[in-house]
Amino acid sequence: MSEKTILVWFRNDLRVHDNEILFEATRKADKVLPVYIFDPFYFKITELGLLKTGNLRAKFLLESVADLRNNLQKLGGDLIVKIGNPAEIIPQLAQQYEVSEVYHHREVAFEETNISEEVEAALWKIKLNLKHFIGHTLYHKEDLPFPIKDIPDSFSIFKKKVERDSQVRPCIETPEQIHTPKIIDAGNIPTLADLGLTEPVEDSRSGFHYEGGESTGLLHLEQYVASQPLIAAKGAKHSDHPSRLSAWISLGCLSMRWVYREVTHGSHNSNSPLVLELLWRDYFRFMFKKHGKQFYSAERFKGIADDLSSNQEELFDKWKTGNTGVPFVDASMRQLNATGYIANDNRQAVAVYLAHELKVDWRMGAAYFEEKLIDYSPASNLGNWAFVAGVEHDPKDTRYFLSPKQISELDSQTQYISTWLPEVFAEQV
Repeated sequence: MSEKTILVWFRNDLRVHDNEILFEATRKADKVLPVYIFDPFYFKITELGLLKTGNLRAKFLLESVADLRNNLQKLGGDLIVKIGNPAEIIPQLAQQYEVSEVYHHREVAFEETNISEEVEAALWKIKLNLKHFIGHTLYHKEDLPFPIKDIPDSFSIFKKKVERDSQVRPCIETPEQIHTPKIIDAGNIPTLADLGLTEPVEDSRSGFHYEGGESTGLLHLEQYVASQPLIAAKGAKHSDHPSRLSAWISLGCLSMRWVYREVTHGSHNSNSPLVLELLWRDYFRFMFKKHGKQFYSAERFKGIADDLSSNQEELFDKWKTGNTGVPFVDASMRQLNATGYIANDNRQAVAVYLAHELKVDWRMGAAYFEEKLIDYSPASNLGNWAFVAGVEHDPKDTRYFLSPKQISELDSQTQYISTWLPEVFAEQV
């Protein structure tokens, strides 16, 4: 009897812990063929002249793929790394290694799902199945107290019903060993130059160093959990001590369920600010699943287009370079450009300012965040931008977002502004 080989297609699930497709493949097959593909689609220049993936996030991605390969090798396996079109490469590998089936985690954003559909169609031509798994959410879709089409558009109602009627599933076991076929050419991890990008310059003002990969993510999570009792004892606000786990979560270096388990220690502690952030991620992902491309429409569910400024490109350029004349907005944008990260309050502030004060199409801001954010995630990015730009599902939900008036009040945070916008700060004092 011939051996069964399953190809595991990694995308935004770059880990060996709590990874259903990897664990199931080791259970169902004699051999597992792990594959990661750098798709040129994600490194192109968009119609706005922006990169889909900037060099800071690309560097984090390269580090994460390298760490995944290392962790798979520790289990006796390896990772094939290729650059090209997945719809061409996966069928080629499937035939070369006599693969019986291909596993991957289902995505919800339309660009990602389009790529999956192309791969699925290509595999059907050679009579192979692409099996979809759900592994990017805290709550499993099948455990929600309502079907996708009936998910409440209000976050507050969604949160209340999910926490009352659903449970977070236990984490999936990490495979003890992985057997791969004899790999002829595993491929090299590309450089930034290979992807058409330049090396980012480390900024000494950032105060935090991001390094991609499951290993670093698990270590940072451990340190974060250990620090919480001390922070709570000091009475410090959560916003002053953000977890900064989002980059590892977005690429799937950390499982949402694993983070939940570590933060709550097994209790259903929905009062944790980090658990609230995980719920928002679930909400936006399920909203994307429910509404599809409407998430990206100019009318934003309401059927009414924005009254946009006539000089959008000029205003957008001032905003993205941090030259609007509003200190907090400018400091935030310069921090984003230098580090790939700004806190959630800052993201809300610059989004509100672009959409409501400058009256620039919010989708331009969302595209800029896609290039710059080291923790970019399609559903969360588009969901937050659409929400801030004017999607009012429930008045109770607006308490999570800043108003233009609050932005001007944030200008009093002179320590932050003096760090990221010293020339403006000097003029003010």
